[in-house]
Amino acid sequence: MPATEHLPARHVHDLLLHDSPEELVEVGLPFLRAGLEAGEAVLLATSDTSSRLLTDALGGGDDVLVLPRGEVYRTRTPAALTTVRRMVGERITAGAPRVRVLAEIDFGPTPRDWLEWQRYEAVVNEALAPLPLWGLCAYGTTRLPDELITTGLQTHPHLYTAAGRRDNPDFVEPATYLRALPVPTEPLEHGEPLLHVEDVREFSGLRRAVAAVLAGLGGDADLLEDLHLAIDEMSSNAVRHGGPPVTLRLWAGPDRVVCRISDGGAGMDSPFAGYGPAHGEDLSRGGMGLWLARQLCDHVDVIDDGGGLTVRLTTSLH
Repeated sequence: MPATEHLPARHVHDLLLHDSPEELVEVGLPFLRAGLEAGEAVLLATSDTSSRLLTDALGGGDDVLVLPRGEVYRTRTPAALTTVRRMVGERITAGAPRVRVLAEIDFGPTPRDWLEWQRYEAVVNEALAPLPLWGLCAYGTTRLPDELITTGLQTHPHLYTAAGRRDNPDFVEPATYLRALPVPTEPLEHGEPLLHVEDVREFSGLRRAVAAVLAGLGGDADLLEDLHLAIDEMSSNAVRHGGPPVTLRLWAGPDRVVCRISDGGAGMDSPFAGYGPAHGEDLSRGGMGLWLARQLCDHVDVIDDGGGLTVRLTTSLH
């Protein structure tokens, strides 16, 4: 399929696999040029090396906006979604019929970091669906581990190659992919918690108890304040929307804090929960707790084991 073929005015999520910077340029350049010729807004959110190669090949100029990759992909994933929505909205308002983005996700250094962005790659298929956005995600096969290449193949409906665009036979429906991702183990949970509340009913006392434990850890005050707010939101959610008993346990190690909040309710069916306010832009209707927690904490794991719902919050101390 040629790069100029008309596509519907909704999110298109394609994968570009490459084994060298030269191949990235070979495949990505026609994609960018076709967008410019169609009057579309064109953005790069790639590594510095890739951005330089692509802009040099395009001959410079101001037609392509180069975004520092860290501004998009080293924020937490709900913030990244908000950034993408804002950028697309601004450019559509300015008159562009569509926005094209060529991007290289920074998955981070560890498998625990990878998981948040593996989730992101599946979630965007649902969360960005209404937007006139054509995203082309570039995965370097010699740079990324096999596990992440598999992620790319399972989360992008189409492949984009030098020969054109085609259906991806390895694509997995986003909800199915998200439900199949493993919940990582947390070694701190095998130790004695610093705080254990067996039946949460009264919030003012819980807030004071959590604050006292966090204050004694000596970590970054802003990070701990964010975690405290996330714990408050998730505890309130569990009491209001889950079933009793609501339990809270909190552990700390040299580098991180972990808080596990469980209820005895019916659980949560949607794997997309918490990647935007539950009621869209109408924040007065609530539904922001999990969305806020995902922005306030490094990692948020939602565990539905059939016996209630557990939300595990993890934040670094420094």
